[in-house]
Amino acid sequence: MRGAPNGRKGRAKGFTLVELMVVLVIFGLAAAVVVLTLPERGGSLFAEAERFAARAKAARDNAVLDARGATLTIGPAGYDISRRTENAHYDWVEGTEPALSGGSEGRIRFGATGLADPAQLVLRRNGRAVAVDIAGDGDVRIQR
Repeated sequence: MRGAPNGRKGRAKGFTLVELMVVLVIFGLAAAVVVLTLPERGGSLFAEAERFAARAKAARDNAVLDARGATLTIGPAGYDISRRTENAHYDWVEGTEPALSGGSEGRIRFGATGLADPAQLVLRRNGRAVAVDIAGDGDVRIQR
């Protein structure tokens, strides 16, 4: 009887069942790690508060640079930033519930000097809450 060309007798080429199972377990663990590290749909609540705070700061800065006031109008579906020459609307991520205290009639106004109507916006989603404080001097801060 002749031997196999590589010198091995009787052993078939290929992978064993145990080797295939080990590879499948490694793929399963890698997939679980990827799924667990995916961010929330629409971003985290803190990231949404950061976006709002950054846009509020930009509205304040533009009000000072242009010497014209800017107004933030907060609603249940989103918020508007209004200036004399332009308006912009931004939607909240689905499931976000805003609650504004302070300001006047759901609005926060930045004057031409950067001073603001003091207000606090609390964003809630899935049992979590993040607050964005706007001080009278126009300072915008995020509180967890």
